[in-house]
Amino acid sequence: MNKKDLNNWIMYHEVHNLSRLGFSQSKIARYLVIDIRTVSRYLNMTENDFEKHLINLSQRKKILSPYESFVCERLKEYPDTSSAQMHDWLKEHHEGFPEVPPRTVYNFVMFIRQKYNIPYTKIVREYFPVVDLPYGQQAQVDFGQYNMRLSTGKYKKVYFFVMVLSCSRMKYLLFSDIPFTSYTVIHAHEKAFEFFNGIPYIIVYDQDRILIVDENLGKIILTAMFSEYTKTRNFQLHFCRKSDPESKGKVENVVQYIKKNFLYNRTYHDIETLNTQVIAWLGRTANHLPHNSTKKSPEEDFLIERQHLNQYLPLNIINTEPMNIYHVRKTNVIAYKGNFYSLPMGTYQGDKTQVMLKQDKQTIYIYDLKDNLICSHTLSLEKGKTIINTNHKRDTSVSLDKMVEQTTGYFTDKSLVNKYLKEIRIRWPRYIRDHLQVMIKALSKTDNIDICDKTLDYCIENHIYHGNEFEQVLEVLNSENIQRPKTQIAIKLLDNTVIEKIPQKPQISNIEDYENIFNN
Repeated sequence: MNKKDLNNWIMYHEVHNLSRLGFSQSKIARYLVIDIRTVSRYLNMTENDFEKHLINLSQRKKILSPYESFVCERLKEYPDTSSAQMHDWLKEHHEGFPEVPPRTVYNFVMFIRQKYNIPYTKIVREYFPVVDLPYGQQAQVDFGQYNMRLSTGKYKKVYFFVMVLSCSRMKYLLFSDIPFTSYTVIHAHEKAFEFFNGIPYIIVYDQDRILIVDENLGKIILTAMFSEYTKTRNFQLHFCRKSDPESKGKVENVVQYIKKNFLYNRTYHDIETLNTQVIAWLGRTANHLPHNSTKKSPEEDFLIERQHLNQYLPLNIINTEPMNIYHVRKTNVIAYKGNFYSLPMGTYQGDKTQVMLKQDKQTIYIYDLKDNLICSHTLSLEKGKTIINTNHKRDTSVSLDKMVEQTTGYFTDKSLVNKYLKEIRIRWPRYIRDHLQVMIKALSKTDNIDICDKTLDYCIENHIYHGNEFEQVLEVLNSENIQRPKTQIAIKLLDNTVIEKIPQKPQISNIEDYENIFNN
């Protein structure tokens, strides 16, 4: 009897036992967390019936039975193979493999493991105690993120940098409301060195993209900004191998400690308040209470380690980090962190239009490629939104004077049209650009200057000072001016035979003949 059948027998007897105690079927289903129909089916079956039921289940033909030998061979050769990997192998090596859900493959793999006794063997890594490092020798750095609850009930993602001294376990923590960049990581290092009033000899890192451009068989290529920074500071860098978090287990434990002790159920107000709160937490808890491994208070042990750190002198860090480049879409927006932000009308100049973006706290600044500021937006905390500045709907790439000059070019009397536009500007001072855009668009569709002049005269006589109404009048006059082509009727000349018939007269009937016909 395999494990699955044994569990089924236990469930069968448990259902009957609870029924004998007076439990209803619904209570049994809730208590055992099974479907009420299963309870009813089990109660209506004797032990012999249930045994036959299990035999039928085991002998039931499976849809993946033709692939049993393949799955068995692979599991014997690679016992740690997952069902997802097996599913991919089956599709790769068998062209006619049916479309089945992943759960079907999982059940079949588990069936093969039980039938042929092939347990899942997990590769276990062997560990050995790490020798305690001397004071001031090493620090470990890591990054984390956490979704904090806002007072409104929504959530805000925060990012943090943590550095821990490997010997004393003294910790420093800095939060940010935006993802860390090379510049902000350097700034965090300086804040940590200031907090410790010293610099360790070696700092251990993950292979994080904030710090590393690439890794080639152990050769680490740093980002330009971080590489320049490390040259100014007297410490060595050690990067762990990929997918090897155990190499810096001290700081990994601190990350979990921060999430479960400091951040858990804490309400987010703003980043300055959060950084003030975490410094207080370090002083009263993280650096004050005895460490589980060393059994010493980190802040007390740090009094000794501080004497072995390299000297710290403040360093003025200039932000030379380049701004990120974004492509402008044809709707004059850019995509940034799950939202769309509008740009002034006319910014898009083709598929290769690009802008540069810089974020400062909760504000984003958008520049052209010549480093000229185009606009700014407040960063949205929600996702999937389109943030539009209503002023961006107007095309400001052309000055008003040029638009007025372009409009007057369609008329004969320049002074008259200037008076007309001046009146529109008086009546609609905030929307003069919109009125001009409508008029220019309408006037560009006609090449008849007389129609344009007639439209202007009509609007002035009837006190029509609006771009859309001007467009309507122009369309009416333009449609009336379109003359439909007249059909030419060909004149058929008389030939000689017809001319001879001209003197002929038709035969005339006598009216009395018709009267006689009607009377008879």
